[in-house]
Formats: sequence, structure tokens, C-alpha cells
Amino acid sequence: MKTTIIKPKKTFNWNDFKEIWQYKELLYFLTWRDIKVRYKQTAIGILWALFQPFMTMVVFTIFFGGLAKMPSDGIPYPIFVYTGLLIWQFFSSSLSDVSNCLVSNKGIITKVYFPRIILPISSTVTKFVDFSIASTILIVMMIYYKYTPNLSGLLILPLLLLITFMASVGGGLFLASINVKYRDVRYVLPFFISIMMYLTPVIYPASIVGKYSWILAINPMTGVIKAARAALLETAPVNWTLLLISGVACLILLLVGFYFFKKTERYFADII
Repeated sequence: MKTTIIKPKKTFNWNDFKEIWQYKELLYFLTWRDIKVRYKQTAIGILWALFQPFMTMVVFTIFFGGLAKMPSDGIPYPIFVYTGLLIWQFFSSSLSDVSNCLVSNKGIITKVYFPRIILPISSTVTKFVDFSIASTILIVMMIYYKYTPNLSGLLILPLLLLITFMASVGGGLFLASINVKYRDVRYVLPFFISIMMYLTPVIYPASIVGKYSWILAINPMTGVIKAARAALLETAPVNWTLLLISGVACLILLLVGFYFFKKTERYFADII
């Protein structure tokens, strides 16, 4: 009888990509499972993907757009803020789910072998579904305000989602590896995400900080959100230099997160 010994790899290996492809059916199953579980036994089901960003937009519009008179580069404030929220919520929800994916799936991790990297990938793929559904609200708002978007700006959207995907998965892989041993991550992360949102031009234009806008540029999500508004709403020309910096920074974050994940993977089943 042939015996197969499975040994975890210490670091990055190109065979990891082959292994992901070999387990593509499992990736599909976990993704579909996450979608079903999220909206199981809910009154409005998948409409929750619309409710959260819409109500957040309403609150921001009342307090920041109405009371605080926050500028919006000549764009109706609800459209301005919702465009930023779509990208931001894709990032923040993906980062949160990836950070907790190992702990929430500990029953599978401790019982059967499969490429652990599939868990964070499946957690993020489900967010593409939420993003697509939530985007319909933006279309409705543009019709309501009789605002004509730059349809050619949609061509840049896949690139922006790819950069956001790299940022959320890269940071999530690092936090997920730490969360296996130190459960403080699930308490710290929501606070960190809340603070980071106000350091990202989601509810305000980056121009509002004037000469200190370079500080916001340190945050890679700044370039993504600014590019989304520039391309779709034509608030300004797309800053390709800033977007390139954001893309490179997120790629580095993804590689570092993946390396750390693979380096600590051998201990997951033992200490989770």
C-alpha cells in the first residue's frame, strides 16, 4: 500500500498555484457556502448587501454632506460618498473576513488537508458578489440625480478591484496568521478599520487637506478611491502615478502577507 506523507512548505513555492487549481472545486464550494450561510434565515436575504452601504451613505450624507457641508468636487454628495464607500466596504469587509477565516474554519483545518490559502481567497471572492449587488444603488442614484457618468471609466474598474483585492488579502493573510495564536486581532481590527476609514478620502475629497494630501497618499486605498471617482465621476484626471504607487504597495503587501502565511502555516492545526 502506498503511503503519502504531506509536509507543509516553509515558504513560497510555485507549486502552491498548481495546488490551488487542483482544489478549485473546493474553492467554489467554500465560496458558495459562505454566500449561503451569510444570508441564511434572514428576512430580506441578499438585500443586506444593499442595506449596509446604502444606510451608511444616508448617515454620511445627513451629517457630513448636510450639516458639515463637506465639499464633494461639484458632484452630488450621495453619489460622491457612495462611490468611495463601494470600494472601501469591499476592502474593509474582505480584510475582516480574511483575518478571521482560519479561526472560523478551525473544524476543517484540524481534520482534513487542503491548501489553507483557499480559505482567504474564498472569503474575498464572496465580496465581489456583494460589490456587484451594491453597485446597483449607485446606478439608481445617478438616474435620480440625472447625473451622467463617464462610462469609459468603467474600464479601469477591474484594475481598481484587483489592487483592492491585493490589499485586503495581503493584510488579511498577515492578520489571519497572527489571529490563530493571538485572538486579540478580532478586537483590534474593527477599531483599526474605523480609524483607517477617516484617514482615507471616503467621505471627503483628498484636496480638502491641501498641502498635507501627501500624508493620505501613504494609504494605498487613497489612490484607488481617487482613481475610481476620477474615472467614473470625472472629478479630476486619473492620477496614474499615485495609482501605480498604490498598486506596487499592495502587491508588496500581498507578497509579504503570503510569505508570512506560508511560514506559519505548519502550526495552524496545532494551536488553532
